[in-house]
Amino acid sequence: MHRRRRTALTVSAALLVGVPTLAACGSETHPGAAAVVGGERIEVSALQGQVAAVRAAQNETKDAAQLVDKSGQLGRAKLHSMIFDRVLDRAAADAGVTVDRVEIQQMRKAAEAQTGGATGLRTVMLQQSWVAPGQIDAVLREQVQLTKLAATLGVDLQQPAGQQAVGEALGKASKALRVDVNPRYGTWDSKQAQLATYKAPWITQVTKPAGAGA
Repeated sequence: MHRRRRTALTVSAALLVGVPTLAACGSETHPGAAAVVGGERIEVSALQGQVAAVRAAQNETKDAAQLVDKSGQLGRAKLHSMIFDRVLDRAAADAGVTVDRVEIQQMRKAAEAQTGGATGLRTVMLQQSWVAPGQIDAVLREQVQLTKLAATLGVDLQQPAGQQAVGEALGKASKALRVDVNPRYGTWDSKQAQLATYKAPWITQVTKPAGAGA
C-alpha cells in the first residue's frame, strides 16, 4: 500500500488513455458546452469556475505572477481533468471498483505526510498541479480509483505493462462514452491521452514520488 500511496500527488488532469478523436462540433451542436461525455454536458461555465478557483488561489500567494505565467494552459488542463474524471468513473464502474470517503482521507493523510502537512500539500498541488485547495480531494479520489483499478486488473501502475493495461481499460470506457469536445478547446487525442492542444505527461506524474519536483 505504501508504494501505491506515492502516487498521491499525480495530476488528475493528465493521466491515462482517452477516446477516439471525433469530428468536433461542440460549439454548433452543444451551445455553451466545453465538451459532452457520455451524453452529459461539461458546461463552459463549470470549466470557468474550475479555472477561477485556481487563479484566486494563485493570486493569494507571493509568487502569483510567476504561477499565473506558468499555467497558461490552465483552461485546457482543467477541461482535460473534467473529461478524464468521467472516463475514469466509467472504467472503475466497469471493473466493479468503488471509492469511499475513508480511502480519500487516508490518501490525503499520506500526501500531507510527504509534503509537510496540510499547508505543504496545498502549496505543492497549486504550484505543480494547478489544483486549488477545494479541488484536492477530487484529485486524490482519482488516485484511489486508479490504484484500485490497477489492483483489480492485477497490474502495477509503476510499471509500463501496468500503465498499458490500465490505459486499455480507460480506452474502452472512453469509446463507450463518445467524448465530443468543443473545437474552441481542441480535439481529444486517444493515442496521446490528452487534448490535442494540451500536453499532459501523465506517466511522469504517476510514477514520480509525491512531492517531487515537476
